[in-house]
Amino acid sequence: MDRKITFGVIVSTRGFFPASLAVGGRKQILEKLEKLGYDYVITPEKATPNGAIETYSDAQKCAKLFSRNRDKIDGILVILPNFGDEQGVVQAIDGAKLNVPVMVQACDDSVSMLDLKHRRDSFCGKLSVCNNLYQQGIKFTNTTLHSCSINSNQFAYDIDYFARVCRVVKGVSTARLGAIGQRPDAFHTVRFSEKLLQASGITVSVVDLSEIIFAAKKLSEGNKKVVERIKEIKAYGTIPKGIPAENIAKSARLSLVIENWVENNHCDATAIQCWSSIQENYGCATCLTMSMMGEKGKPSACETDIMGALTMYALYLASGQPSGYLDWNNNYDDDRDKCICVHCSNYPKSFIGRKPEISNLDIIGASLGADRCFGALKANVAPGPMTFAKISTDDTKGRIKAYVGEGEFTDDPVQMHGGIAVCRVPGLQKMTDYICVNGFEHHVAMNRSNSAKVIEEALGKYLGWDIYCHEA
Repeated sequence: MDRKITFGVIVSTRGFFPASLAVGGRKQILEKLEKLGYDYVITPEKATPNGAIETYSDAQKCAKLFSRNRDKIDGILVILPNFGDEQGVVQAIDGAKLNVPVMVQACDDSVSMLDLKHRRDSFCGKLSVCNNLYQQGIKFTNTTLHSCSINSNQFAYDIDYFARVCRVVKGVSTARLGAIGQRPDAFHTVRFSEKLLQASGITVSVVDLSEIIFAAKKLSEGNKKVVERIKEIKAYGTIPKGIPAENIAKSARLSLVIENWVENNHCDATAIQCWSSIQENYGCATCLTMSMMGEKGKPSACETDIMGALTMYALYLASGQPSGYLDWNNNYDDDRDKCICVHCSNYPKSFIGRKPEISNLDIIGASLGADRCFGALKANVAPGPMTFAKISTDDTKGRIKAYVGEGEFTDDPVQMHGGIAVCRVPGLQKMTDYICVNGFEHHVAMNRSNSAKVIEEALGKYLGWDIYCHEA
């Protein structure tokens, strides 16, 4: 997530109001964006009167500039230093045809400055702009307050929120997902529709697990990259004494091969056949590889759950924080707002919130042999804020659907094997009822952030998917 978000900026004005307000507003918003670390595209100051958009001619100039920068612009900011011109704004956005998120801001008036030289009427103008956007079918995001100062902390918060919405919309709608191996035969829950994903711009690239296994076996332990990856693994977590060096080397080779395939296929996230072929035919677990990729911003879901990988990626885009993939697994005694979520696990280190133990799979290791199952991360997830989500394809209805909500990881005690997260979700019984009634899976993606509203707006408003945002 190194690339800066770039906004197309429209500063609008109306001739009845002082031109100085538009000139000042343009200067303020550009200084604000530079200070916050965003890039921008805006019509040159001398290209239109006062550097603002008002007439159809102004709108055409803006639209052509935006269109030339369509691969760069992630969203459009509409700034109203005064009433603005609703037609100019709409014509510029419609003419550019970028199909990106739009945010509309209106500047505050001061009650002590309502004379003809200083009066803005942006409060009213925003209503007109939004009405025209609605008529034209252009979706837009509102600011928290109907009007606010460009230099306010509240508007800085709104810009950050909008940037995260833009990042999710662009990232998800152009995502490339890697399916490494086939789904477990018993897991009909991870079936999905590639065609529905492709209709939303999402591509799935597949590879047979045997190709990964054979490539990993070809690498020697003395290979320079393997030696470096072994050092990286040892620094990533605590490895108990008694784990054979050969097993760590196996994990290192597998990690390198999978990451190389991901890079060569330009994948943003992956889903991997994590049992039991890899243990039986190669001799290690995939969890560590998946965890390390997730920590680097390349989420990876268990049990070839492509929709899980997409959900993890969406949460990562929304927050900038690595996501984990878990099961809704156990009740927590009689506290109906708490539950236990687990996996073997593939959680990224920063998702866990502390340095994990890296050792052998427990449940699978008991049947396949612990010596063939090195590479599981073990720890209780540290307390803190949490967003949960799941995207699914509803093939019967021909729709993509999702749910999202917020809760917290707690430090409540629990003795279990693997990666453990005790979660508190207000209204959990209502949430689990929704999951059951609407045919969602037992898997869930989680993220150490408060990002539910970002996900809801990005997937629901802009991508047009069916989404439920949970509230107690």
